Amino acid sequence: MIHATAIVDPDARLAADVAVGPYSVIGAGVEVGAGTVVGPHVVIMGPSKIGRDNRIFQFASVGEAPQDKKYRGEPTSLVIGDGNVIREYVTLNRGTADGNGVTVIGSDNLFMAYSHVAHDCVVGDHTIFANAASLSGHVEVGDYAILGGFTSVHQFTEIGSRAFCGLGSVVTQDIPPYCTAAGNRARVIGINKEGLRRSGFSEDLVRALHKSFRELLKSKRSKVDAIDNLKPLCDKYPEVEEFVRFVRDSKRGIAS
Repeated sequence: MIHATAIVDPDARLAADVAVGPYSVIGAGVEVGAGTVVGPHVVIMGPSKIGRDNRIFQFASVGEAPQDKKYRGEPTSLVIGDGNVIREYVTLNRGTADGNGVTVIGSDNLFMAYSHVAHDCVVGDHTIFANAASLSGHVEVGDYAILGGFTSVHQFTEIGSRAFCGLGSVVTQDIPPYCTAAGNRARVIGINKEGLRRSGFSEDLVRALHKSFRELLKSKRSKVDAIDNLKPLCDKYPEVEEFVRFVRDSKRGIAS
């Protein structure tokens, strides 16, 4: 399962059925779970822990040192879940000592060619990073979020679950869950109605989220008054509660 030209450090731990393609390099401190396929010309450095059934395509760089001038070789790590697809020239960096010390990527994500996840980021499950979508350091991305091609995300920014960032978005402030954003600089356009319907959200829930968006981000009411008005919907729909909590607690402010 390991090609004769691949270089695997004796300190790396690979499950018995892991496949490693020609000319790939797997360094010390790397763990790779069962069913994972590493293509040709891939470099994986440690400490990195990669779960089961991942598919890593040629020329990807996984677990390399963070691109941070403050980094001095401290022991930091990258943790990747299960079932991810990591396409050509994707770069996934380890954490930094000044941050969390770890970059975390969940399961069942698709990273298209040239996408990048920098140090200390946290990416949830079932996300899609289209070609060349890039995260700066310390970014958080929620489950099922979609980043369109060439989306760029500023450091310490948060993108909520099921948010959608359009092609070429430059994200410098937080994008709430269930919303669509686009532009340079990116602005929240509204609730991702079509995407939510396709995901099985009921019409009542979509309307409730739309009302929450209008109340919190478009009305002239104070945030306190808007949140009070939305309390009945928060009690009825956990998704509305999540949306309200995200807007209320945003540290960088909402890109509205």
